[in-house]
Amino acid sequence: MRRNGSDGAIYGGRRAAFWRRALSCLLSAALMVQPVAAETLKEAMRSAYRYNPQLDAERARLRATDEGVPQAASGYRPTVRGTADFGRHSLSTKPSSTSAGESSPWGYSITARQEIFSGFRTESAVGEAESSVRAGRQNLAQVEGRTLLDTVTAYTDVVRDTQVLRLREQNVAVLTRELEAAEARRAAREVTLTDVAQARARRARAVSAADLSKAKLRIARANYQKVVGHAADAVGAPGVPEQRLPRSLADALETAGQESPNIISALYREQAARHAVDRVRGELLPEVSLEASYNQRYDLSESYDEQNSASITGRVSVPLYEGGLVHSRVRQAKHEHVGRLQEIEQARAETEANVSTAWSRLVAARAQIRSDEVQVEAARVALDGVREEEKVGQRTLLDVLNAEQEYLDAQVARVETERDLVVAAYALLFTTGRLTAAALDLDNEVYDETRHYAEVRDKWVGTTIADEPVIRAAPPQAPAAARLRLRGAIDDEQPAVPRLRDLLR
Repeated sequence: MRRNGSDGAIYGGRRAAFWRRALSCLLSAALMVQPVAAETLKEAMRSAYRYNPQLDAERARLRATDEGVPQAASGYRPTVRGTADFGRHSLSTKPSSTSAGESSPWGYSITARQEIFSGFRTESAVGEAESSVRAGRQNLAQVEGRTLLDTVTAYTDVVRDTQVLRLREQNVAVLTRELEAAEARRAAREVTLTDVAQARARRARAVSAADLSKAKLRIARANYQKVVGHAADAVGAPGVPEQRLPRSLADALETAGQESPNIISALYREQAARHAVDRVRGELLPEVSLEASYNQRYDLSESYDEQNSASITGRVSVPLYEGGLVHSRVRQAKHEHVGRLQEIEQARAETEANVSTAWSRLVAARAQIRSDEVQVEAARVALDGVREEEKVGQRTLLDVLNAEQEYLDAQVARVETERDLVVAAYALLFTTGRLTAAALDLDNEVYDETRHYAEVRDKWVGTTIADEPVIRAAPPQAPAAARLRLRGAIDDEQPAVPRLRDLLR
């Protein structure tokens, strides 16, 4: 049923008064709420970097990998073994002799062995272990970047779901007022029962959507606590790190080719496999060692009370034929090396695909956010126009409900696109290898992956491990090539990839 002009004017005045009272109540409630300091995205990433258990576990795995270097280097060092024994001995002879009788012999011996030449196996084992350390550090960088990206995702999910819930609760409030007004107008026979039913149906739909948004927000908060380590009490709108992003797809691909932990880790694993071939091949070469021993025996028999002996022996061992076992292991190691070479190409292909995907998503999100802004503004203007036209009887209540739904959908879409834009930006940093605590200046102190290696590399004895976190002051950002190197005894450039035909000789 349409209203005439005077009825529309009266109804419009009532609605204006109602909106003024509602706005006054909202302002009063807002003044009573104390401001809460929101946690920034940088603070959330700093917390995850310090306390995330998955990242701590990867750091522990890297420290365990560090121990492979002193284990391999033990081939340079002597081995010393001591033994002691005690027994009871009885001897009878016919005819009798001076050696017959009972005795309780006991004694000890000390044996030392020093490897002089082992077919270069120790050198190859050390190189293999150091390459594994390099690969482990890149794996740690990969996990670190993944953890920070998970933090960004969890943070923006909370921001998005909080804003969406607020929009849907506001929509429920608006539709509740629309339903109450429709019922009042139905009582005055200004609208039909159909209008009331439409308003009631839209409100029920809005309540259901709000309940679903509440559930999504609870899930997002739970995931946030899992990744960051504490509850998401208050979060703010995150920004896009425009200054850190590559300017073009070509720049992104070039950066990823030089700094991606995925590619560099594959390079170091190939280097380790190359050293493994040399280590196994060394078993076909001669071995030279020096052995020294000292023995002290007591109560050997009735004839001897004590016996001492010492010896120094130089030993050369030449493998002649091992049943084909070592030759087969050399071939096996070569095949594994070929597999590592293919993994390098696979890592490069995967990284390029991931960078291209992340760049495309970022470009799409930037374009979509502009479209969403236009859509929101247009939907708002349309809603205001439909409401004014409905006051003078040119629009129905259903038209108003549809306009309100379109305006809500546009606002929700904009919120979701803002979240997708931030995640796409940080995902691009992750694929290029620049999503790290040091690169983002998250903290004054970052984990020092070289400290434990330096402590254990030349350690001869000891079984204790450090409990305190291994951190160091964050250094200024070095060039990309310098960040690929390790410190100390393994401060060399990343390995060159040999040609495949050189491996098959």
